[in-house]
Amino acid sequence: QVQLLESGGGSVQAGGSLRLSCATSGTTHSSFCLGWVRQGPGNEPEEVVASINDARITYADSVKGRFTISQDKAENTLYLQMNSLKPEDTAVYYCAAARGYCDLGADFHWRGQGTQVTVSS
Repeated sequence: QVQLLESGGGSVQAGGSLRLSCATSGTTHSSFCLGWVRQGPGNEPEEVVASINDARITYADSVKGRFTISQDKAENTLYLQMNSLKPEDTAVYYCAAARGYCDLGADFHWRGQGTQVTVSS
């Protein structure tokens, strides 16, 4: 059974940084694609990053160079380091998992409950 639990959201001023964490269970098999999906107010969900086995990582253009995904496999924790935050990064961020195709556009069938990130100008 896949379970995902995010933490680390909060409020920050533009230019600041936040690190999101996601405790994962049931995703240790190498075929799992892990990533982060966000949904801003009034927006459709946006897949921010997709990663499989740390071997191939794809970032959305909107976050490339500012966000970094990483994983501590020993602790079953997925991270999203977010730097140089902008007001448009304001959203609920979801840790997500998928099987099979792993890239932006993956079918992230499993998602956590989400954590709010608010960036003020």
